[in-house]
Amino acid sequence: MESNPAPTAALLIIGNEVLSGRTKDANLSHLGTQLSEMGIRMMEARVVPDIEARIIEAVNELRARYTYVFTTGGIGPTHDDITSACIAKAFGVKLIRHPDAMTLLAAHYAATGAEFNDARKKMAEVPEGAALVENPVSKAPGFHIGNVYVFAGIPRIMQAMFDSVRGELATGAKIASRTVSCRIGEGTLAQGLGAIQARHPSIDIGSYPYFAGGGFGVSLVLRGTDEAALDAAADEVRALIRSLGGEPVEGEPVKEEAGK
Repeated sequence: MESNPAPTAALLIIGNEVLSGRTKDANLSHLGTQLSEMGIRMMEARVVPDIEARIIEAVNELRARYTYVFTTGGIGPTHDDITSACIAKAFGVKLIRHPDAMTLLAAHYAATGAEFNDARKKMAEVPEGAALVENPVSKAPGFHIGNVYVFAGIPRIMQAMFDSVRGELATGAKIASRTVSCRIGEGTLAQGLGAIQARHPSIDIGSYPYFAGGGFGVSLVLRGTDEAALDAAADEVRALIRSLGGEPVEGEPVKEEAGK
């Protein structure tokens, strides 16, 4: 597929269980890392409850704004699994039982000896016109329609679904990074760091405080697609740290907790 200089993406995490804290989301970290390696910039992540209007609103906003939208959660067999129906409404199409999904699931449940009941048949429902996304883990497929990719919420299954579609996504220049850590407070670094950012507008420079080894420090993460520009900006960051009496350390230390 042809390279896109700056494809973008958003993740929509659907489910009351994530908002309540009962389920800790692991999908954002994995998807963000994978997309970054493909040169696709993750620009936004949202968590919405199992409320139809909220899901439809978020899907329509995000799909208009970004190259790709990935959703996780809400495509199972229970009453609160409403993602598929909401996506159909967002696109203004009917919700149908996909014949290939029905065949796949019927064979799967026949092989396992479980009843292919109405609840399980619900997992074959997709918006009309959607294409199935393979699920090699538990067989119940995801789907994609337009620029929206709908995955399961279980991390292992989500990761397998993403792997099955990654080859069809437009990619950009790989986003590389450099991390330099030090034991200087953010407030001391702020002015000089701002000046470095101004001199290197193509590089994203982030400051992430931590507590480790009985003291505070900060990790400075530089991200961009131009390796030479990254190295130049990182050299300036190291020089800034030394000018303030600190010692730059490559990479991130083992962190105990975040702190300013």
